[in-house]
Amino acid sequence: MKKPLAVLILSVQILSAQNMAQKLDKATKDLMDSSGALSSGLSFYVTDESGTLIYEYQGNKGLSTASTQKIFTAGAALETLGKNYTYKTTAGYSGNLSSGTLNGDLIIGSNGDPTLGSWRYDAYKPESFKKKFIEALQNSGIKKISGNLVIDDSYFDHQTIPGGWPWDDLGNYYGAGVWGINWRENQFDININGTEFKGFSYPMDNIKWLNDLKAGGSSDQSLIFTAPHSEVALINGTLPAGKTVTVSGALPNPPLQLGTEALQWLKESGIEISGKVITGSQLEIEGKTVPGMPKNVILTYESPTLDKMVYWFLRKSVNLYGETFIKTLGKEKKGNPSFKSGIAYLKEFWKSKGINPNMINFADGSGLSPQNYVAAKAEVQALIYAKKQSWFDVYYDGFPVQDNGMKMKSGTMRDTKSFAGYHTAKDGKKYVFSIIINNYQGSGGAELQKILNVLK
Repeated sequence: MKKPLAVLILSVQILSAQNMAQKLDKATKDLMDSSGALSSGLSFYVTDESGTLIYEYQGNKGLSTASTQKIFTAGAALETLGKNYTYKTTAGYSGNLSSGTLNGDLIIGSNGDPTLGSWRYDAYKPESFKKKFIEALQNSGIKKISGNLVIDDSYFDHQTIPGGWPWDDLGNYYGAGVWGINWRENQFDININGTEFKGFSYPMDNIKWLNDLKAGGSSDQSLIFTAPHSEVALINGTLPAGKTVTVSGALPNPPLQLGTEALQWLKESGIEISGKVITGSQLEIEGKTVPGMPKNVILTYESPTLDKMVYWFLRKSVNLYGETFIKTLGKEKKGNPSFKSGIAYLKEFWKSKGINPNMINFADGSGLSPQNYVAAKAEVQALIYAKKQSWFDVYYDGFPVQDNGMKMKSGTMRDTKSFAGYHTAKDGKKYVFSIIINNYQGSGGAELQKILNVLK
């Protein structure tokens, strides 16, 4: 009697899968009928938790992903670097210390910690680093410095922005670049009433502003433009009249900002310094040698562990973290801390896990570049691989719960919307899915969620 029962169960499972496929196909075609331009811009792939295909529509087709690209970067970082990986920022000095006087330079260096001075972690805010930095100086007996405060940002290469990022994004907080030293997540906030600046989240003495704002509308339609190493920032667009709005931008020179703040800390603590703040990049521009980290290290400041960074990277789509992971992977695995090297490793990593390299044309680690082209099938394959790994709990925890109650990563750019994630239906069936839509003029997020609601 066991054999007929097994056949019956299998038959029910097959019929159930066929029924689900029919429902998904109808929902997909309904969406396609609502936009004539859609048929070439949709990639959809659904499996059960074992990877058995349930439904696909152009699943192999590469499309611009937006932030669902992050599922690849997060998985590769967790497996390659390890969930307990930490970044380190150090302080030390060159020259010699005698009777409280440092005859040399005070130097701060890092291997690119993207959380240095971040507000997201209780024990790692700017005040925490300031406190430990000043304590280290006092414990070492330094009371006077004859040289400069050098911010050594030379750990990564000089390209801070991945190729292909739109110029409109670069000066906004989500378009912050990656430096050898990052500070406050390379972000600042401005309180603006109409067109008038009312205040900044912290002093930024190294930036001069061009303000082309207009008052109008009911929402924030402003854009900030900053370029790496530039001293000039532009803001334009419109902001509502008569109320104060907070607009967030990207620092054009985070190492210099940290140095400027650290110089003030020294003065507040009664530590004299004769020289100035200078970054490693500026030394190179002037044709001078970057000193590198000295033997006399007085402070080693560790970041939160990678698992905590991955949580925020996925949950709040912090692009800075993803691009830092890419450069770190390039440095650690190929000895080259460039975006190009890190992206090459990312593609090699997922190819080694069985994903067809023709379905993963990466351009960055965060998905902000419209030059990323990835197939929905590849995203599902990455999700299924992750589900079998020891680091999966960390990975899964970062996935947000969306408006329809499903736990999935989303991606949004102009005319691009994507979702990728895991869902357990009311009947207990478990699904892994990815859906990507390009060149859609309607409410893409709402329409895609209607399709995914079929899985409930």
